[in-house]
Amino acid sequence: MRRLWVVLAVFSVLAVCGCSRSQSSASTDVLAASAPPASTPAASEYPPGEEIIASGPIVVENQLDVAAQRDGVIANVSADTGTVVRKGQVLAQMDDRQLAADHRAAEAKLEAIAADVKNWDAEVKVLEADLSRSRKMWDAQLITKEQLDHAEYKVVADRYELEREQHSYVNQQNVVRSLELELEKTSIVAPFDGVVARRYIRSGQRVASGERLFWVTAMTPLRVKFSLPERYAGRVRTGDAIEVSAGESLEVKHTAKVIQISPVIDPSSGTIEVLAEIVGRAAGLRPGMTAHIRIAQPQ
Repeated sequence: MRRLWVVLAVFSVLAVCGCSRSQSSASTDVLAASAPPASTPAASEYPPGEEIIASGPIVVENQLDVAAQRDGVIANVSADTGTVVRKGQVLAQMDDRQLAADHRAAEAKLEAIAADVKNWDAEVKVLEADLSRSRKMWDAQLITKEQLDHAEYKVVADRYELEREQHSYVNQQNVVRSLELELEKTSIVAPFDGVVARRYIRSGQRVASGERLFWVTAMTPLRVKFSLPERYAGRVRTGDAIEVSAGESLEVKHTAKVIQISPVIDPSSGTIEVLAEIVGRAAGLRPGMTAHIRIAQPQ
């Protein structure tokens, strides 16, 4: 009887423990089901309305060093730093006296060759008339066959002489043209409308071909070139308006339009290059200034 009571007591204890475990497991499942889901990252890394800030130099399309195209001595300088120039305006002149004399001699020789061409042309016509008469005389048996052949060979020879002089005339024309081009090289001219930013030469100075003489820069249209991190690729598009400020008065804002965006990302810096053009008057802005750029993103 005592053993029976012991067995019943053991089964009671086991049943109580099993119920406790079931309730604990159920409670855990309920808590897990009711717990809020883990937060997921935002769909966009960049919140709407974020501003893009950058900086870059103000540039112009036309800006270059004007170099000498031939060796020579500077005879006079007609433009200095700050001079506003037009395309084709003479900035300086080299000594061209020797070239001018060679050009005049070449032109005189060209005229002489032209006279020789006319002379040989007339000579050929005379010989052709003689040949026509000789053929008629041969038909009438008034001259020998040798005399007719002599007249024909004479015409052929003079035609070759005329052709030679014509080629000489064309060659001399090219010589004259070459000297004209060399004379043009003695005039240092502005390649486009702009202003002389620097002058590197003075009168009487001997210069070599390729040596820089002036630095000429255009003043308009002004453009600003800047770089953006690659994460902004696709967020800035051609035609977007940006805000530009430069110089001491950063409060003065200028509007620019994006006109060019690099289609590739620079692998060395991980950036894209953007070019924008200033719209309207750009008072106070000069090429070479560092501009501060602000691009407002839409809300």
